[in-house]
Amino acid sequence: MMGISWPQLLIIAVIVILLFGTKKLRNIGGDLGSAVKGFKKAMSDDETKPASKDADFDKNIEHKESATAEDLEKEKQKEQG
Repeated sequence: MMGISWPQLLIIAVIVILLFGTKKLRNIGGDLGSAVKGFKKAMSDDETKPASKDADFDKNIEHKESATAEDLEKEKQKEQG
């Protein structure tokens, strides 16, 4: 069995505490916690907000639907010169 046992985890934890110190580890833990909290908040805000649509795209569709065939031909002639 190639897993890490409890005594090995304890030794690794002691070495990490000796290398970094408790104050630095506490700061890292707080930063990580606030990052996760901010990520969760952003995800929940994204789900509650409706998707925004492109205003120009909607106007173009409405314009084409309300335009008559004559209006469309006039626009094509203006574009061609």
